[in-house]
Amino acid sequence: MIDIKLVRDDLEKVKNGLAKKGVKPTDVEHVFDLDKKYRDILRALEGDKAEQNRISESISSTKDNDERNKMINNVQTLKAEVKEYERKLEGVEPELKKALNALPNIPFDDVLVGASDADNKVLKVEGEIPKFDFPVRDHMEIGESLDLIDTKQASLVSGARFFYLKNEAVLLEFALVQFALEFLTQNGFTPVVPPVMIKPEMYMRMGRLLGGQEEERYNLPNDDMFLVGSAEHTIGPLHADHIFTEKDLPKRYVGFSTCFRREAGSYGKDTKGILRTHQFDKVEMFAFAKPEDSEDEHKFLLSMQENMMSQLKLPYQVVGVCAGDMGFTDARQFDIETWMPSQGKYRATQSCSNTTDFQARGINARYKNKETGKNEFVHMLNATGFAIGRMLIAILENNQKKDGSVMVPQVLQKYLGKDLKKYFIFRNGNHERS
Repeated sequence: MIDIKLVRDDLEKVKNGLAKKGVKPTDVEHVFDLDKKYRDILRALEGDKAEQNRISESISSTKDNDERNKMINNVQTLKAEVKEYERKLEGVEPELKKALNALPNIPFDDVLVGASDADNKVLKVEGEIPKFDFPVRDHMEIGESLDLIDTKQASLVSGARFFYLKNEAVLLEFALVQFALEFLTQNGFTPVVPPVMIKPEMYMRMGRLLGGQEEERYNLPNDDMFLVGSAEHTIGPLHADHIFTEKDLPKRYVGFSTCFRREAGSYGKDTKGILRTHQFDKVEMFAFAKPEDSEDEHKFLLSMQENMMSQLKLPYQVVGVCAGDMGFTDARQFDIETWMPSQGKYRATQSCSNTTDFQARGINARYKNKETGKNEFVHMLNATGFAIGRMLIAILENNQKKDGSVMVPQVLQKYLGKDLKKYFIFRNGNHERS
């Protein structure tokens, strides 16, 4: 959640910042009013308790019976008032918490103003778009012809938006995973395989059951659990209620997990193939940083994404995401979009987000500030390493050949169990190309 002190101390700044994300000013004012009401009640409650304690201490030393009886009556009156104030607090506190939780993170002042991805800004373009002297095939045509992807049988088994990976596609998935793990661990990331189920309370503390996000989540009501939509969701809580030392930071993780999303609101979008599915595997980067370092850490995570994309030799562009298209927890977000030849355009394959102290405040992740001696909230950041399905699409489409084969990116070849200078996937299953 956002810091309630920001709402108290600079209401206009909060209203203006959240307006960029489409939040009504009245929603922020409602939080301000509830907080004032809560603090007024709390102040009165604490005043009555202090007065009750003062009178109680004086009763034993008072010799006058009438005065003592009067004081006892006053204590009884104060006790009744305290109970009434406590009752009022019990009514206002959850209302305040609910209203505050409904507010997304405040974007940085220089974040683009806009309402949708149409308002995002391309910051840089890298790599050469491939030119083909034959009709370009999409990833499903390639995947089915080479027996790599099966959505038809998966739909019979599990329903729409599920798929089987087969043969070399499986090897490619784990080649991508191994490549990412090797590269990122060499750059200071600690590898982790986190749980793929999470308790509702912890999911709420991570800010991932708020602002309509709950529609994306798969709930297991009999077990009171949710399936995660990203490794990020359970890597963050690895340090819930934890206090870092400054020398611990930045603390970086690379996680691998299967992810589950309902794809709510995507009816009719990307129904063909494996671009938008209910289940997919993903390599995820996650970092904890000091507040003053988080913007540099954000750039570092983006540089890791770009480095891996460059090694795969895939054409991509970096996009600055506008406030209206950003995630609920994000203060700044970049996307990497990769060229998809069959669509003739770039499509989002990775995101990279700075959530500042928004999630840290929820899970109570702090660090000991050496200068102030106080425990302060860290900043938390996340970035996609590889969303496997989308990367497979990009590899198959950008590396397709006229004869129907697909060339495997050189950087992945060593992970496929073949010691070859060139590695191709053929219809007949042979791997060597003369």
